[in-house]
Amino acid sequence: MLEALTGTGLAASAGLNAYIPLLTMGLLARYTDTIDLPTGWSWLSNGWTLLILAVLLAIEVVADKVPVVDHVNDVVQTVVRPTAGGLAFGAGSSSETVTVSDPGSFFGSHQWVPIAAGVVIALGVHGVKALSRPVVNTTTAGFGAPIASTAEDIGSVLMSVFAILLPVLVLVGLVLMVLAGIWVVRRRRRRKALSGSGARSQFG
Repeated sequence: MLEALTGTGLAASAGLNAYIPLLTMGLLARYTDTIDLPTGWSWLSNGWTLLILAVLLAIEVVADKVPVVDHVNDVVQTVVRPTAGGLAFGAGSSSETVTVSDPGSFFGSHQWVPIAAGVVIALGVHGVKALSRPVVNTTTAGFGAPIASTAEDIGSVLMSVFAILLPVLVLVGLVLMVLAGIWVVRRRRRRKALSGSGARSQFG
C-alpha cells in the first residue's frame, strides 16, 4: 500500500508543478540512496534529463507567477502535468525507497495501471489549480498570483519529499487538496451568483 501512496503523492505533486516530482526523484536517485529507480526509469537520474527538467522548471516557476501568463501556462500544462503525473506515479510506485522494499508486490505485472492512475490524479489536481487561479487573480487584482504560485510550488516540493520518505503523510496533503477544491467550487459559485444578481439589477 505504501507504493500506492508514494505514486499518488508524486502524481498529485505533478498536478501542481509537472517538473518538481520528476526532478526530485532524479536528484535523489543520482546523488543519494533514498530512492532506487528500476531499470526502466533510470533515465530520470541522467544528467541531461536533470538539466532539461531544471530549465523547464525555471520557466514554469516564472510563467506561473505572472497574471494572464499563468492562465496561458495552465492551458499548455493541461497536457504536460497529467503526462508528468503518469510518469511520476509509474516511476515512484515501482521504485525501492526507504519505506518500500518490495514495490512490485502491489501492482504486479499491470505496468499501465500506475501510469493511468497518475494521469487521472495529476489531471484532477491540475483542474483544481487551473480553476482556482482566476478566482485568486480576480479577488486580489492579480497580486495574489505569485503568492498562490509560490504556495503551490512549496506544496509540490513537500508532497514529493513526503511521498518518497514518509508516504503516510501524503494522506494529509490529499485532504488539504480536497478542501482547496471545495473552496474553489464555492468561490466560483458565489462569483456567478453575484454577477447574475448584478446583471439583473442593472437591466431589471
